[in-house]
Amino acid sequence: MDSFPLWRLAHGRTGDKGDRSNISVIAWEPALWPLLTSQVTEEAVLRQFRWRAPQRVQRFLLPQLQAMNFVVDGLLDGGVNEALNLDSHGKTLSFLLLELPVQVPADLQPLLRG
Repeated sequence: MDSFPLWRLAHGRTGDKGDRSNISVIAWEPALWPLLTSQVTEEAVLRQFRWRAPQRVQRFLLPQLQAMNFVVDGLLDGGVNEALNLDSHGKTLSFLLLELPVQVPADLQPLLRG
């Protein structure tokens, strides 16, 4: 197995409300879905954002869409009205998550993007 960034297996989208970020991860191919569910876990997301000290991560699976949604609390420095960072809405956080390394077996590597 080789390691690839998550963006080679999936795309994402981010939304926010207050100090909470919603980050979706959607498989490029249905065959990649089992890899995503086994490796893109609440714990993996928490580790990926550890430098921002999130309070909690919840994962919601949408198997018919081969998608998952992560709700991450305490990630946005208090939210739009309180944060002093440049990305107070957290819109680029999906790109940070999509850098998460994922182990992909050789037989599935032809399905990767990029």
